Amino acid sequence: MKFGFDIDDTLIDLRKHAFDIYNQKLGKNVPLDQFTKLERVEIHELFDMTDEQGGEMWKSSLEDIYYTTCPVYPNALETLVELDQQGHEIYYITARPKEHGERTKEWMKAQGFPVHDERFFYGMKDDEKVQIIKRLDLDYYFDDKPDVVNTLMKEENLKVILKDQSYNRDLTFTRLVNWTDIQQILEAR
Repeated sequence: MKFGFDIDDTLIDLRKHAFDIYNQKLGKNVPLDQFTKLERVEIHELFDMTDEQGGEMWKSSLEDIYYTTCPVYPNALETLVELDQQGHEIYYITARPKEHGERTKEWMKAQGFPVHDERFFYGMKDDEKVQIIKRLDLDYYFDDKPDVVNTLMKEENLKVILKDQSYNRDLTFTRLVNWTDIQQILEAR
């Protein structure tokens, strides 16, 4: 089978990592419970920033956010390694900016993810991401972002799995809360 995966906030806990970095850089101590209640992807409002200020903070922090100690969700790595060892094709489709694509690929490899260069896609907007997903003719696709998964819901042969996040709880897709539940999800399909 062919499995497609978003990276940020699907395989790795990028937003929480960014939240910790913002607290440190800004000398703040915003409580974690406020973060876990956010109903949008962006985190800057917790730090009393406008959308413009938040965008600038994100851009100026990308090096730290993308390439430091961002944690992999528990069992995500083991799950992908096992799928790869079983002979399934693993694809990564991330909207990370083009200038971060190759370094992201190398970072993923360094973490131990089974990455094949020809199955790693990056540097596109969400609508372009959807076109790549469709073109690859995947069996399963895992993502956290409402804009992406909502666009894919009409794809007949694609099973979309939503990585649970505070900002997507209003959606009614098959939901992955813990990577340890992957086998149950796949068997139910």
